[in-house]
Amino acid sequence: MNEPLPLVVVFAIYPGVTQLDFTGPYEVLHRLKHAKVITASGKGGLVEAEGGLTFVTERLSDIPRCDVICIPGGAGQVHAMADPAYLDEVRRLGQGARYVTSVCSGSLILGAAGLLRGKRSACHWGWREMLPLFGAEPVAERVVRDGDQFSGGGVTAGIDFALTLAAEIEGESAAKAIQLMLEYAPEPPFDSGAPETADPEVLAAVRKRLDAMLPQRRAAAMKAFESA
Repeated sequence: MNEPLPLVVVFAIYPGVTQLDFTGPYEVLHRLKHAKVITASGKGGLVEAEGGLTFVTERLSDIPRCDVICIPGGAGQVHAMADPAYLDEVRRLGQGARYVTSVCSGSLILGAAGLLRGKRSACHWGWREMLPLFGAEPVAERVVRDGDQFSGGGVTAGIDFALTLAAEIEGESAAKAIQLMLEYAPEPPFDSGAPETADPEVLAAVRKRLDAMLPQRRAAAMKAFESA
């Protein structure tokens, strides 16, 4: 009897990625039956995430195809979406994938690669306004599905998106079992995980930090839009 083909899942990361954007979904998706999960980057080799964690990666161009591609976000997203070789590989794998997915500002990279046009998409709340540049409709939800596209909002939403995708691939019971194995039952100590619930002074402080980064992100998004 022939062995089932592996479910090839590729996380296409880059220097300055937010590690939880992909390690959260990684923890869910590697538990799917027959999953082969690959962490890859444009050049391969060691990639340093925000905060200094380092990951060993394969080279994207060495991967012939995948069933799922996931693009995480992070401060390095600005440089990643300005890298034509990286975007070419994301586009190539995404066009042949069964599911095209993102977490946080990774959706902007999908947009720069031309993979979000006409699609509804989530993104981190601080950068969501840039999605229309790429023909996408921004949606203020933790998980958004539009056909074969799945997207998670900011950082921790990657776990929710991955469980949603796991249910799509293997069924709800399998996804619930993974959730139980991970004891994923969030009870945050503060109701401060969204702009709508954060204290006004906390929201103002975070907005100030994000506003300092906004011009560079907008410029990168505009450049990617003009180059598309």
